[in-house]
Amino acid sequence: MDGSVTLDDVMMRFDDFTAIEPTRLTIESGEFFSFLGPSGCGKTTLLNIISGFLTPSEGQVRIGGEPMASVPVNRRPTAMIFQNLALFPLMSVYRNIEFGLEVRNVGRAERRRRADELLDLVALGGSGDKPISALSGGQKQRVAIARALAVEPRVLLLDEPLSALDLKLRQHMRTELKAIQRKTGITFIYITHDQGEALTMSDRVAVMSAGRIQQVADPETLYQRPATAFVAAFVGENNRLPGRVVASDGETTTLDVPGLGRLAGRTGQAQLAVGQSAALFVRPEHLRLDTTGDDTRLEGDVTSVSFEGAWRMLEVCLADGSTRLRVLLGQGAGPAANPVAGHRVELGYAPRDAVVLTDDAPADVDAETGEPLASRTGEGQHAASA
Repeated sequence: MDGSVTLDDVMMRFDDFTAIEPTRLTIESGEFFSFLGPSGCGKTTLLNIISGFLTPSEGQVRIGGEPMASVPVNRRPTAMIFQNLALFPLMSVYRNIEFGLEVRNVGRAERRRRADELLDLVALGGSGDKPISALSGGQKQRVAIARALAVEPRVLLLDEPLSALDLKLRQHMRTELKAIQRKTGITFIYITHDQGEALTMSDRVAVMSAGRIQQVADPETLYQRPATAFVAAFVGENNRLPGRVVASDGETTTLDVPGLGRLAGRTGQAQLAVGQSAALFVRPEHLRLDTTGDDTRLEGDVTSVSFEGAWRMLEVCLADGSTRLRVLLGQGAGPAANPVAGHRVELGYAPRDAVVLTDDAPADVDAETGEPLASRTGEGQHAASA
């Protein structure tokens, strides 16, 4: 069945506060789609609009092409897993999973058959008679997933369901969730502020800020080709070097960076004019000590070294005395590859591995290209389409 979700110019206001700017977005049927952004950016509000817990101030939601405006929460082809899971603590695992089916007047034998089937799916076979209190955090997560899947939704909505788990368990559950989504073929819409979760599990990710979708893309594109300065700074670690554009073409933009001179990077946005304020972003792993003839070079003093197992993170204060860069290095064979605090180092990066973006992204941008949308969607609108 069609589990696509479409937002047609959906907007949400609370009195004078606009929580969601007008947004157009299509999530494909069977896709693992994530909304990623800081607290308060509007991602949970969007999830509640899709589920029916909130009615948008403008626009409409369509699921499988069908308008949802007059469809109440309990009649929509969706199920939700809340951050606190909302399991029934006095019921057994079986009773929790069967609850939604019982409400729908499904017979006892069929309820039990379906529960056993789902317990096998989430690797909890034989645990149906256990009380919820006897389960670990990860097992409770799986029961919540099984309960949501029991009613056979076309769309499963997940509101930061892993946030209360420890790091190792979160990492394990990421793999489990992705595997379950692949087995069922159900559309998953996932809310998170954890970029690791979004990048690891998702087919596509929408990065949000202040009620707007800044960019929609697959994880690798988001990381390697951010469309706005916000995405560049929020997704992964990045070093930001602000300056003014002195030259720009379709491929390369050169900035005059105070105290550091002229630095070049890949042109990240279509419209970068000479004299415009912009910033060059270069990731820690793209800075290296073994510079080549094609590299842009920078000098500075190592101020700290953090050991991170297979990696070392250096902080380097550049020659201007105020700019600090973070540099990620693999473990080397000797002192030259692993400098210590106080060493003077020369850093290099290939301009193709850096990106230049305007410091102030347009208020309305195409979610995939970062280009202004005012001429196509009208003043005050934002469009994010698949």
